Amino acid sequence: MNVVYPGSFNPITNGHTDLIRRALSLFDKVILAIGTSAQKNPDVYLKDRIDLCNEVLAEYGDRVLVEGFNTLLVDYARSRNTKFILRGLRTVTDFDYEFQMAEMNQSLDPEIEYVFLPTSKECSFISSTLVREIAELGGDISQFVHPAVVTAFRN
Repeated sequence: MNVVYPGSFNPITNGHTDLIRRALSLFDKVILAIGTSAQKNPDVYLKDRIDLCNEVLAEYGDRVLVEGFNTLLVDYARSRNTKFILRGLRTVTDFDYEFQMAEMNQSLDPEIEYVFLPTSKECSFISSTLVREIAELGGDISQFVHPAVVTAFRN
């Protein structure tokens, strides 16, 4: 059984990798689906994000597939032969937003099932946005991301 884990992953953080590790105890494969979003205005090109995620997640081998997508999430999930979508929850605000998205996607495809996992306590405060801001201001992001991400930001 596969699950799609969608997001911008700009950049992928220790919170994302923790969620993937935990999801692999529930599913045979996690499909990391990197979407493009006009609201997030990604600074890193899609191919670069895919390559970086593949490097960070290499330890999981073929149990994690990293792909880009630019369709409706429900259509993408169908194209990957799964009805499961994984989302992480850090805060009540996350829950409000994710619940609204789940209801919308379930309206588009009633077969879709959402799997919500709370973040680990150690990762609950980490967000890609904050990591980018710290890096842009010259701060040390090494405790929040894989070493490959630190290198990517230095370059």
